[in-house]
Amino acid sequence: MKRRRPNFLVISTDQQRADHLGCYGARVLETPNIDDLASRGIRFDRAYVASPVCMPNRASLVTGRMPSLHGLRHNGLNLSLDTATVADVLRMDGWSTALVGKAHFQHVTRNASPILARRMDMPNSQIPEARFPAGHRYDQEVAQIWRNDPHHDLEYPYYGFNTVDLTIEHGDLVEGHYSRWLAERHPEPDRLRGPDNALPGVERAAPQAWRTAIPEELYSTRFIEERTIERLNDFALDRETPFFLWASFNDPHHPFTPPGRYWNMYRPDEVDLPDSFVLNDQADWPARLHKVPRDGIASLSGTAAIAVSEPELRAAIALTYGMISMVDDAVGAIISELRRLDLEGETIVVFLSDHGDLMGEYGLLFKGPFHYQALIRIPLIWTDGRCPGPRCHSGFASTIDVTASILHSAGVTPFNGMQGRPFVGDDGLPLECRDCVLIEDEVQTCLPGHELRGRVRTLLEDGWRLTIYDGVEPGYLYNLNEDPNEVANLWNVPSAQTVRSRMLERLVRELIAHSETSPLPSYAA
Repeated sequence: MKRRRPNFLVISTDQQRADHLGCYGARVLETPNIDDLASRGIRFDRAYVASPVCMPNRASLVTGRMPSLHGLRHNGLNLSLDTATVADVLRMDGWSTALVGKAHFQHVTRNASPILARRMDMPNSQIPEARFPAGHRYDQEVAQIWRNDPHHDLEYPYYGFNTVDLTIEHGDLVEGHYSRWLAERHPEPDRLRGPDNALPGVERAAPQAWRTAIPEELYSTRFIEERTIERLNDFALDRETPFFLWASFNDPHHPFTPPGRYWNMYRPDEVDLPDSFVLNDQADWPARLHKVPRDGIASLSGTAAIAVSEPELRAAIALTYGMISMVDDAVGAIISELRRLDLEGETIVVFLSDHGDLMGEYGLLFKGPFHYQALIRIPLIWTDGRCPGPRCHSGFASTIDVTASILHSAGVTPFNGMQGRPFVGDDGLPLECRDCVLIEDEVQTCLPGHELRGRVRTLLEDGWRLTIYDGVEPGYLYNLNEDPNEVANLWNVPSAQTVRSRMLERLVRELIAHSETSPLPSYAA
């Protein structure tokens, strides 16, 4: 008997390393609900981002295309409204589609890109206003507009989603539909937000950390949980129509503001530090960052990697664990509702994150154009009742493969120009994955110690990583089996030249293979 068209529930977190889950080896952090998904499905041990930056990788997730093709190459740009997405294709084929939480397909601030300002040699305020095609609104996720205009909303379908319950930004400063939900439940929501309204009590040494006055039941994670459950109940009213639902959590991410009991759920002195924390003088890029003085608020309030002390790092990890535990509790509530509605047997559940966080690697916090495993490797779990777990897949998988796997499992023809490869078959069993993976990365700021913008390409093969920066010598080559902390650069080591030559050739071939091949526009189905 042929299976009914499946439902899809995609659950994503933001800045979460693969090893920040119990099923991936976390010792102190407890994530029983996500671990349960892994115990009943396929856990991918070598899943990697298409780009270790939020907007490019999220766009790759919904398009199945690399950033160089879909055009959202770094944060601050916009995904073209003409772009075909997985939600578009499923919606046109009869699926109900909904997104709850973070979208981030369009820029969220009105500020011009700093790299654009430098290139045009003028202040941000003097950069000419961008001109967009008629009917194409690229201000739909700007946080300031949501904050100031109570009537502002998205135009539907939004990148293929029939409905969106939007969250913008992070910590207790989240805007979008969440702000309106919060205002319905509290008479003075602005008195709950930000460091100026923080609760007194146990302090945390981490940068960008304060004890939020927002209670657990009003925090953005709870909003996403509640709205996702509401959408599931809506879908349950029409069981003949399959659904594609994306629950997209803003946490974990700085600022570190887990609410209520999650603030002190984990003690800083009990968390595990990464092995490379004490190796900052042995790796080129981190060593340079440790020499940059932290003498201004700008260096502490952004997203770029900064050097941290051990007390700061321990506090940041403990608070991150708290945010992840709150997400795990929400996942448990969502899956329980899926089961209560008798939808679990018809629903494929996918769990993954946007990208990782340095979280102490080489004494650094946050992220940057450094392709260490902490940033580029992500958790990826695929749970389909036809393929009982636990199963561990050791082949390479890319973010773009998630899109291909969803459409393949739906029995829907991939849209024009997709680059991903399915990693599951028609029976739900895992297929042979890639034998290498390509990562693209372009950032708006200059590389530490250089006047060059960060433009990076990485190739991962079995046991090796090769990374090249535009305009920077040397390249980087690491033997991951012998050097898991990625400290010893073998680029110029004579005994590694055969591997270097082979991987350089493979990188070129992968760049060609991931270039545009379609004779039609990418948005043509």
